[in-house]
Amino acid sequence: MSRSTQRLVRDGILATFWIWFSARLLNDWFGGVFVPAGQPFFDPQPVADAASVIGDTAASLGIVGVPVGWVASALDSISFAMTYLPDLAAGAWLTVVLTTLGIVFGIVLAVPLAAARVYGRITRWISLGFIELIRGTPLLAQLFVLYYALPLSGWINAIPFVGSGIVPAQAVWVAIIGFTINSAAYQAEYIRGSIEGVDPGQLTAARAIGLSQLQGIRYVVLPQALRFAIPSWTNELVYLVKYSSLASFITVAELYHAAESAAYDNYRFLDLFLLAAVVYVLLVLSATTTMEWVRKRVAIPGVGGSAGGRTSTE
Repeated sequence: MSRSTQRLVRDGILATFWIWFSARLLNDWFGGVFVPAGQPFFDPQPVADAASVIGDTAASLGIVGVPVGWVASALDSISFAMTYLPDLAAGAWLTVVLTTLGIVFGIVLAVPLAAARVYGRITRWISLGFIELIRGTPLLAQLFVLYYALPLSGWINAIPFVGSGIVPAQAVWVAIIGFTINSAAYQAEYIRGSIEGVDPGQLTAARAIGLSQLQGIRYVVLPQALRFAIPSWTNELVYLVKYSSLASFITVAELYHAAESAAYDNYRFLDLFLLAAVVYVLLVLSATTTMEWVRKRVAIPGVGGSAGGRTSTE
């Protein structure tokens, strides 16, 4: 299969997923535009009935009916997915929110932290201490401290409209703060490495033409360094998608929590966690595809190795 065909298949799968996901969320947010909120778009019962009939036929055929049994199993899986995907959609939305806000807010903190590591004096040690503290402790422990040990949850809960309507409850905001802090520490190291990958002579040249050190960093060094950091950002985005499941331990009803809650209703834990895994994979593919588009979008031909490459042969 050629690379262009692979991309076409991948984009088709992701487009189908996001069309369904968007329609699902809009339907449930607005009280049931297409079907009652929380209900499948299509009735899964006919598919389940077909699976049952084909399964009985496969059993009557003995060893010859094994391939027929595979068809019955596939139909049963489709019926199961149709039934429980609506339950996972709201959780998947919170996973997207946690991941997106965590990495975006993390960038805001990471850039000054990285600059302080490279160019600061006293601030270098402050930045280093923060980064090593956060990277040296588990994310789950950080979430527990923020949610259970500190009064942060109470402060957020006292803010008007928190937990009402479409505004998430305080646990979600605590998780966003936790992911932001954790992501900032890792992103700061990615950006620091990228800054050190920029030729130091460029900052010297910027100072020679009259720019201050801060202006040289802002207008000369960072535009290049941030391009170099895109592959690392992709890795961080994938990391946050997967580790957003830790928010379930502070009562955030994200994707993992939604799958676990549904599993306690029917005790089909393996099936529901496999279904959640498929959603996670689709979210990760969406993240990597988006970052690849960003990498190509900001590429400067002939500058750096992280943002260019092979456009003429792809």
